[in-house]
Amino acid sequence: MKLLTITVPCYNSEAYMEKCIKSLLVGGEDVEILIVDDGSTKDRTGEIADRYAAEYPSIIRVIHQENKGHGGAVNTGLANATGLYFKVVDSDDWVNEEAYKKILMVLNESIRGPQTLDMLISNYVYEKEGADHKRVMKYTRSLPQNRIFTWDEAKSLGKSHYLLMHSLIYRTELLRECGMKLPEHTFYVDNLVAFVPFPYVKTMYYVDANFYRYYIGRADQSVNETVMIGRLDQQMRVNRMMIDWMGEQKNLHKRQREYMLHCLSIITTVSSILAIRSKLEENFQKKEELWKYMREKSPKTYRTLRWSLLGRLVHLPGRGGRTVSVELYKLVQRIYGFN
Repeated sequence: MKLLTITVPCYNSEAYMEKCIKSLLVGGEDVEILIVDDGSTKDRTGEIADRYAAEYPSIIRVIHQENKGHGGAVNTGLANATGLYFKVVDSDDWVNEEAYKKILMVLNESIRGPQTLDMLISNYVYEKEGADHKRVMKYTRSLPQNRIFTWDEAKSLGKSHYLLMHSLIYRTELLRECGMKLPEHTFYVDNLVAFVPFPYVKTMYYVDANFYRYYIGRADQSVNETVMIGRLDQQMRVNRMMIDWMGEQKNLHKRQREYMLHCLSIITTVSSILAIRSKLEENFQKKEELWKYMREKSPKTYRTLRWSLLGRLVHLPGRGGRTVSVELYKLVQRIYGFN
């Protein structure tokens, strides 16, 4: 059995997937790299994946499937994973060698220790094309370092900090126990990966190392703002799924609930701002429907988010209020370097 399975969803990824794969090979025999060729048709993605699998047969496996979207590729990776721990690395991203080795050392030590580790957290870096400053998402003020801890010891995340899929490695069986199955043919499902498993997480470990390099810069990338506005319905679908899941949770630890609400607040703010930035009346209506859906599905969640700073920001009245909302959002974008 491998220590860590890394699933790499690939769809027409010929131009950049090799950089990703080469960075993951540094993990050696401790790692299983599962390349999921998600119905690629326009380039040599499948051929490149097969070539690496032939060259590194004890490390790399390739699964070719009909196109199911990012979520479907992650589902396939999880279903076929043999590693004790599981991570997703997108094919246009890569990892840092030094941090990678440190994380594998921590995972090796944890499986030999007296406590079961559910989730490992590390830093990620926004590798934004053309940016002079690379924004690093760190958690040193919120989380204990270099030891296993529980929710009792976690502190509040800063307003500008959030846990994304890129910062997380889960125990594989925990993901199966929580029944995480991502929707197919839907973008932005990575938000569910950093949300759905949280009620099942009891123990954590934070490594203060800049492990994941999150590339932002391709014009067709799903996080390109113009692309996101065009896919607003899919963003809203994922947002609703998060609202549903939040409403189902009972007996969460206070800090556990706080982290989930913080994540949901950010995603709902993004959905709302995208609707406002589109300047389309039909999208303004979708924003109102989203908040109404939250109020009906989970009144407690609605009250918390609606009267928070971000909730008030996206509900400023009139055309002038919408303009202020967008300008404040753009200011935060420039300060923190996210897309």
